Amino acid sequence: MSIHATAIVDPTARIAEGVTIGAYSVIGADVEIGEGSWIGPHVVINGPTKIGRENKIFQFASIGDIPQDKKYRNEPTRLEIGDRNVIREGCTINRGTIQDQSLTRIGNDNWIMAYVHVAHDCIVGNNTILANNVALAGHVTIGDFVILGGFTLCHQFVSVGAHAFTAMGTAVGKDVPPYVMVAGNPAAPHGLNSEGLKRRGFTTEQLTTLRRAYKVLYRSGKTLEEAMAELTPMAEGAPELVPFVQFLTQQTRGIVR
Repeated sequence: MSIHATAIVDPTARIAEGVTIGAYSVIGADVEIGEGSWIGPHVVINGPTKIGRENKIFQFASIGDIPQDKKYRNEPTRLEIGDRNVIREGCTINRGTIQDQSLTRIGNDNWIMAYVHVAHDCIVGNNTILANNVALAGHVTIGDFVILGGFTLCHQFVSVGAHAFTAMGTAVGKDVPPYVMVAGNPAAPHGLNSEGLKRRGFTTEQLTTLRRAYKVLYRSGKTLEEAMAELTPMAEGAPELVPFVQFLTQQTRGIVR
């Protein structure tokens, strides 16, 4: 463990072996930091916050502070961050509210670039990339392997499905299904995230199935109900299509179309 002499660490904070805390950082009460994590200079972490192993948090980040929600009345809500995340300069990640699950959660192996804001009650999966100045409003859900381009804005309560991709400056006001690329303000669909899926090992046959599903949903002229009637039996023999159909079944805000 290496704690700079100018850092302020609350005596109730639980700091594991191998943690580095840089100059002038402030670690508050009810904070837990896992083994091998690196906290740079001028970082503020307030609790209740649990941070896993081998994370890197860069200067001027504000982690685990109270939510920016007028309904918040100092209830004991939480922030949980998994393992091996990189959180770059100036990021702000807030705790949850009792109006949801009292929890904001970041998964594992995420790359969160400079000046990203993750608001209260957001759930971010694993292996995502949130580029510079991405802003997630409250109660947003981001699936695994999602890439959000710089300055992407997500309206509260929207969900972005696994392997989806947003272009720079996209304004997401409705749910984005898995595998889909969107761009613009408001966000509009721009095809399947084929290149990203290839990089993650999806086969030619799987991509062909997903392209067929995309055409049914976006290019056939069918209503969502009509498209679901065709997509549901397609998914029975195509495991890669199951998350796509499940997402469409569970969405509540309407989808980008």
